Amino acid sequence: MNSVISKTLIPSISLRSSTRLTLTTNSLRHYKVHLPRLMSSESSQRLFQLKLDPLTGNSEWVVIEDNDELPECSKEPLLASTSYLDMLNDSYRNKAYRLAIDKTVTKPCHVLDIGAGTGFLSMMAARAMGFNGTVTACESYLPMAKLMRKVLHRNGMGKAINLINKRSDELKVGVDIPSRADALVSEILDSELLGEGLIPSLQHAYDKLLVENPLTVPYRAVTYGQLVESTYLWKLHDLYGIEAKASDGICLVPTGLDSIIHVKSQQYPMHCDAIRNEIKLLSEPFKIFEFDFWKRPESRRETEVQIKAIDDGNIHALVSWWVLQLDREGTVFYSTAPRWINSPANIGNGNWCDHWKQCVWFFRGKGMPVSGGEVLLEATHTETSVSYNLNVQVPQTDIRQYDYGVGDFQLLLSPERIATYGDSEWRLSMLAAVRNALHGRVNTLCVVVDDSIFLTLLAVNLSKTSHVVSLFPGLREKGAQYLENVAKANDFSMDRVEVPEKRKACLTLHDTHGRKVDMLIGEPYYYANEGMLPWQNLRFWKDRTLLDPVLSEDALIMPCKGRLKACAMSLPDLWSSRRCLGEVEGFDHTIVNTTLGACGELPSPKEGPCLPFSIWQCGEIKELSEIFTILEFDFSKPISSCHGKAEVQFTERGMCHGFVLWVDWVMDAENSIVVSTGPDHRYWKQGVKLLSKPVAVGINGSKSTSEIGSTVVELEALFEPLSSELIIKHAFS
Repeated sequence: MNSVISKTLIPSISLRSSTRLTLTTNSLRHYKVHLPRLMSSESSQRLFQLKLDPLTGNSEWVVIEDNDELPECSKEPLLASTSYLDMLNDSYRNKAYRLAIDKTVTKPCHVLDIGAGTGFLSMMAARAMGFNGTVTACESYLPMAKLMRKVLHRNGMGKAINLINKRSDELKVGVDIPSRADALVSEILDSELLGEGLIPSLQHAYDKLLVENPLTVPYRAVTYGQLVESTYLWKLHDLYGIEAKASDGICLVPTGLDSIIHVKSQQYPMHCDAIRNEIKLLSEPFKIFEFDFWKRPESRRETEVQIKAIDDGNIHALVSWWVLQLDREGTVFYSTAPRWINSPANIGNGNWCDHWKQCVWFFRGKGMPVSGGEVLLEATHTETSVSYNLNVQVPQTDIRQYDYGVGDFQLLLSPERIATYGDSEWRLSMLAAVRNALHGRVNTLCVVVDDSIFLTLLAVNLSKTSHVVSLFPGLREKGAQYLENVAKANDFSMDRVEVPEKRKACLTLHDTHGRKVDMLIGEPYYYANEGMLPWQNLRFWKDRTLLDPVLSEDALIMPCKGRLKACAMSLPDLWSSRRCLGEVEGFDHTIVNTTLGACGELPSPKEGPCLPFSIWQCGEIKELSEIFTILEFDFSKPISSCHGKAEVQFTERGMCHGFVLWVDWVMDAENSIVVSTGPDHRYWKQGVKLLSKPVAVGINGSKSTSEIGSTVVELEALFEPLSSELIIKHAFS
């Protein structure tokens, strides 16, 4: 991990000796969930990590000391949510770096490794020099540096490599390192290439840490793109265009306020092979930027690319990727291109991996039409990101769809949330649930406990006599501002809607002006929590419990219950990317498995954690059993421990790699309206519990009936609200 500001990652706070607060980064290898905030003290080598309780939204500081032991912040391994494990299981990437380092570092010299991680590149550099040179490994994240020390010791290389627990821009020649380095090895790349701070790291290294004309691995990188039409990608960003087809009367994005809700203008990592059949290619691949590692990079560049359209259609998005040239001669490459790209340099996309994907850039509106001819792409890169603009003549009637300047207030939501709000089936389910809940009720006091702007608008729209209190625990004042902007278009006045100014642990009768709450509703959805495990939205149950004192005796709770669902699945790609490490290009990495949350032969009683994934993005997948319910959460009662057990037979033969789990939200007491967050619904993540070892189930991949595998599995789940943990156990028979 290294030093520089990353747009995709949550900044940390470092407390210097001068007590000055400074923003730094936590690269931490592309966290799948929100990074913890960190506070560090250089003098004592102590780090304070902010631990979040997903059921309350509260957090506490956990102290990480600079000693041999890694902290146990929770039952989940500290670094399980990073992509270090996935990266070290990427054999194409590992071999490419080994070949390039062996070709580049051919004699003893001083090698600098920025963002050293487990020390993998440092050890390869030391070995390439016959252990006669000097290797300085810079790793700023203390838990990772502690883990690296263990890896170096396990491989007998503790004395061969000088590990420094600092950001690279804190290193000083003559203080931290004896001299400028002759060679640089690094892997501070994300799916966009620049998001981990590649440019600022290289700039500082060339200015302060490297000799003139140093050796570098990698040598250069080239970014490429392709223009595409895709209804699926369009639905991820154009809520105004999608909502025009809705029939429920709710205007999340009213005419004239077309930009009030939109996604952040950035590139979004995505496995585009998963939607290949839903993509129409409107151009050939084209080169965008070239980044040379062997010289000091510029902070900002602009370029124009003239692109010939190869088909008629609407340009909804640009799919981009990069090709890494690791050696000077151009014989060792690694590519993140989608599989539909055929190129001799396209090495690296043969195996599925999650740490590097393609990126998608959305062009605003319903799509920019092309019909043959050429379009001009304008691309700009800053120190940490790349942005695009298409110079296409837009008909006058569509100008409003590409106007960023409509209104002063804008609510930025994730692509998945945009698509959910635009999904007609989901909207009709919510409409029916709220309408049924309000039936026969007059002068209702309704509390929306989560961050759902849609439910708030539904409640005030369907009952002209109701008073709605929206807590908006994540949106806060943004939620209130949004409602004020759309009130007129949705035909309600703000005196019927209340958003508490300050976040409270719970409402009191004083807050409700002495009235008891008649309805307590949620989707549930909590702003910026899309990366969490599905049952962590049981925060709704916790909130409902805190509000128990102000609920009327016949208060309606929606959803009324949650069902923990599961399915046994074959997940060979995901399992391979999360499996235990042994030797990686000749270096023993077994010591990192527990900390990184690996699946495989872990020492008892250790086992891999449940982690959030979008199953449809996980490469090869196959359902091996029926979908079954393990346990139910009853929201009519205060939160409590829950235990459930289910026995299920396998309906397909194959290798079972684990269980996919999610929550179905039952919106009404009649069980007639159920909103599922399962694998068939792309806008939610599921929880995945991978097995230590794949199990042959059914007829073991063979037509021979003599090769019978496990036919039944018993799955047991225990939910503990105090620890926010869902414990999953299984037994095959």
